[in-house]
Amino acid sequence: MKLAAVLYHQTSFVGAIVEEGIALFSPPEFPAKLAEWVNEGDALLQRAEDALFAGRGKVIALSEAQLLAPLSTPGKIVAIGLNYMDHCREQNIPVPDRPIVFTKFNTSIIGPGDPISWDPALTQQVDYEVELGVVIGKRAKSVPVTQALDCVFGYTIINDVSARDLQFSDRQWVRAKSLDTFCPMGPVIVTKDEIPDPQQLELRTFLNGEIVQNSSTAEMIFSVAELISFLSHSFTLEPGDVIATGTPDGVGVFRKPPVFLKHGDRLVLEIEKIGRLENPVYLS
Repeated sequence: MKLAAVLYHQTSFVGAIVEEGIALFSPPEFPAKLAEWVNEGDALLQRAEDALFAGRGKVIALSEAQLLAPLSTPGKIVAIGLNYMDHCREQNIPVPDRPIVFTKFNTSIIGPGDPISWDPALTQQVDYEVELGVVIGKRAKSVPVTQALDCVFGYTIINDVSARDLQFSDRQWVRAKSLDTFCPMGPVIVTKDEIPDPQQLELRTFLNGEIVQNSSTAEMIFSVAELISFLSHSFTLEPGDVIATGTPDGVGVFRKPPVFLKHGDRLVLEIEKIGRLENPVYLS
């Protein structure tokens, strides 16, 4: 299923994207927050599948609802740097021998359609990064690679927006990648049964209609399973935690000349089987 966090008539629902629009799952039979769906896992998903098959519940047009960030307060956003072969090639740097791990604060999360914004006095080199987001569905501690995908609930799209001037001057990445609005997420979480192989997904970024990133998760240096295993040997992953798995080549800072985001820009991120995440850039 493609599950969305939905605001409809000022009320929160979880909905499933269907051919006719969005099928709403109504409380109290179904939780109104996707985080609760992640915690309840397979049994709840099966009940939802049964409800869809039986035609229960209200179906509305996409235009009638506002899609929100699927998860607003995950316990952890674990991010991975330099995890695509083509991203290393565009910088002419060696491939890392182990994952480069940092974090983004959950206060940086925004949803589909929400504006990316920042204080120009703080940063003037803001960049885009399309990333496959992995939503953990089961507690994972010291998990072997062969069992790692069993811990996944589903997948989403993340834009790892980055203030490059802060990133390079700080010489670490957390502040530069955690400014408010710097983690657009969505538009849905696709359950793992619909993406049996996360290493065969095309992903793209469009900036004002022009393709600026165009790659495949096959370019990942460390696969989703390898990342989950590696991270879980260092700290426990909990249901609802999110892993941003790295970005391919084509980011603005390494283009010639560099391209940084500005007021009025519009970003569209696409990942095969998940959808499109769209956000404008707005500087007040």
